[in-house]
Amino acid sequence: MESYSESYRKAGVDITAGYQGVKLMGPHVARTRIPGVVSGIGGFGGLFAPDLTGMCEPVLVSGTDGVGTKIRIAQLLDRHDTVGVDCVAMCVNDIVCCGAKPLFFLDYIAIGKNVPEKVAAIVSGVAEGCVQAGCALIGGETAEHPGIMAPEDYDLAGFSVGIVDKGDIIAPDRVRSGDVILALPSSGLHSNGFSLVRKVFHVEHANLTVHCEDLGESLGEALLTPTRIYVKPVLAAIRAADVHGISHITGGGFYENIPRCLPEGMTAKIEKDAVRTPPIFKMLQETGRIPERDMFNTFNMGVGMAVIVSRDTADQALSALVQHGCPGYLMGEIVPGEERVILC
Repeated sequence: MESYSESYRKAGVDITAGYQGVKLMGPHVARTRIPGVVSGIGGFGGLFAPDLTGMCEPVLVSGTDGVGTKIRIAQLLDRHDTVGVDCVAMCVNDIVCCGAKPLFFLDYIAIGKNVPEKVAAIVSGVAEGCVQAGCALIGGETAEHPGIMAPEDYDLAGFSVGIVDKGDIIAPDRVRSGDVILALPSSGLHSNGFSLVRKVFHVEHANLTVHCEDLGESLGEALLTPTRIYVKPVLAAIRAADVHGISHITGGGFYENIPRCLPEGMTAKIEKDAVRTPPIFKMLQETGRIPERDMFNTFNMGVGMAVIVSRDTADQALSALVQHGCPGYLMGEIVPGEERVILC
């Protein structure tokens, strides 16, 4: 491209580095191409033509989020190819909660100094997340912010758009007393609560690369494990069973997120002993002396999604989840009550 500004470069913005970054990310973006993609990257807008065959009243569903301060772990380890998965996951896992299939994703990277290889590594993770979710990466933006951000700093956010037929939207009014709650295992901490995580583990001064026997890996590896993407198994469960509610367990943990898919007068009764909690949560709780209530009100505790299904179709839902690589299990039921969540 015949575009160059020496004056802008002296001010801290190297536009040629941006062009090199786009070139390097091209193969990653190509991996995400699916039917419906109309445009390539580089235009002023990403174009997508959805297939509306069989839909009576198509409804677009959007979700936006970032990775939060988990990005600091990536910076400390100088590993940038996983946080993109987190960014996609935080958006598409929200979208699928109403039964929608994600169609496309766009990202936004703000960075202190544009290092093309680093930007391409970040986008490689975004592309991997899109492949896991079955959606296309159709655009994005990389903005160099000298004087605002340190050269090694960056932040990552994005948004996704999905689609669902209006009659198939999963809303709280479907939930009934006697429904059962299925837990979909998380891959770890996902992307929530990392301000507390970083404080507890003193990450700025800790050796994050030392192998930890309790974790079976280093602390850094455990903290950087990407957020699990549930789109394909959840959509399979919806096709196979009578799904009444879905909650993405993010910041706010059980107490904030499960009530978001419940109608008034219904309570999620969770069998605490049934929850399968990975070792990282125990280490975090013990190291930080965090009360159990705070743990369940901050972290996913090993449950990335809670799926509410009719009791008589629970086996079909569990079978569909297993077939798509997500072995769920029963962790509770819906009962009448004014308390939104009870852990017993």
